[in-house]
Amino acid sequence: MDYLDQDVSNCSVGRAIELIGQPWVLLILREVTRGVRRFSDLQDHLSVSRSVLSERLDGLVANDLLERHSYQEPGQRRRNAYALTQKGRDLYPALTALRQWGDKYLADPEGPSTLANHRGCGAPIRVRLECDRGHSITSEEDVERQPGPSARPRVLVPTA
Repeated sequence: MDYLDQDVSNCSVGRAIELIGQPWVLLILREVTRGVRRFSDLQDHLSVSRSVLSERLDGLVANDLLERHSYQEPGQRRRNAYALTQKGRDLYPALTALRQWGDKYLADPEGPSTLANHRGCGAPIRVRLECDRGHSITSEEDVERQPGPSARPRVLVPTA
């Protein structure tokens, strides 16, 4: 099946964008990966409205990217904090790839605002594509695509 003849309504990229492509979602995930987990800290650090933050956090919890934990400081009411689930942690390479691309093309002239280095050796962290046999993928031309098990033909709707 030629790609142009393939229905893309069940594309994994499209489905991922529906989930994490909403405004603030990737920034919330960035904050949580950096240890900002309390609602009030997220709101303060992102300067996002309470209603938008609450809606996005509810969606991330409902889609199993974050889990909600209650905490209570002495003399205060119960509040919520958030932690990544495994599904959320699995997005870390995508966040790293976005940071790497932004550092290369969008950073201030002085350089990026944050450096991400391996705690063990101090070397910069980067995302690298490779196949399951360890071969580096350096270009999209190195990738051969074929229809997957859920591929289905595109249905053309006649135009009037």
